[in-house]
Amino acid sequence: MKGTNIIIILLSILSIAGIILFFTQRSKVSEAHSQLANKVAQYELLEQEANHLRSTNGSLLGSMADLSVVSKTGAESIKQSLESLGDQYSFIQDLTKKVQAKDSLNLSLVMNLKRSLGNIADEDVKVEVRGGKVHISIADRLLFASGSARLNDESQNVLNKIALVLNDHSELDVMVEGHTDNIPIEGNCVKDNWDLSVRRATTVVRTLQDDYFLSPQRLIAAGRAEYAPIADNSTDAGRKTNRRTEIVITPQLDQFFNLLESPALAN
Repeated sequence: MKGTNIIIILLSILSIAGIILFFTQRSKVSEAHSQLANKVAQYELLEQEANHLRSTNGSLLGSMADLSVVSKTGAESIKQSLESLGDQYSFIQDLTKKVQAKDSLNLSLVMNLKRSLGNIADEDVKVEVRGGKVHISIADRLLFASGSARLNDESQNVLNKIALVLNDHSELDVMVEGHTDNIPIEGNCVKDNWDLSVRRATTVVRTLQDDYFLSPQRLIAAGRAEYAPIADNSTDAGRKTNRRTEIVITPQLDQFFNLLESPALAN
């Protein structure tokens, strides 16, 4: 009887142990399934990321190929632009040097003319630079009698001194402008102030050519009448100032336009 009880107890223990082992193994299997499911999910996620990276990489490769073409075209365009800028910079430098040279020449002309005209009163002859040109303004009384286009004896002294300087600069053009006040001219020799101003300019130009040997190709005669005053014509002093002859020294026009011509136009 006692032996039977021991056997029953042993069987009970084995049964309990089996049950415990069963549940333990079942828990491990469940955990393994869970881990496997997690691994599968991770794999799928990694696969998706890999597909995305492959797609992105393909797009980048395509973009790089396009960029290579664009870069070559862009590089060539930039090169051409830099070359053009270099040409323009050289042109600007050259133009600046020529403008500086012209300014230096104008300053030299002014100094030489003032030195040559030193014994003539400043109020009768004024030498200055205006608009990039040298202007010699000669009072009416030094060259002409009132209302006349014939040079007086004193004019030779003035024109001789000016011609000495002009002959040293044969590359420059010389324009002679006649100016009057606004009082209408009266007389049989001239029709009006236009006529008087042009005749006076022509007389001076002819004298510079015939007596002082300036090339006629350099000379220009112009009449401005009363329409370019430098003083108030409503006063006697103003009208006296406006009655003048101006000799304008300027670069030859073809050289002047060549000076301003850009490299693109020059080619």
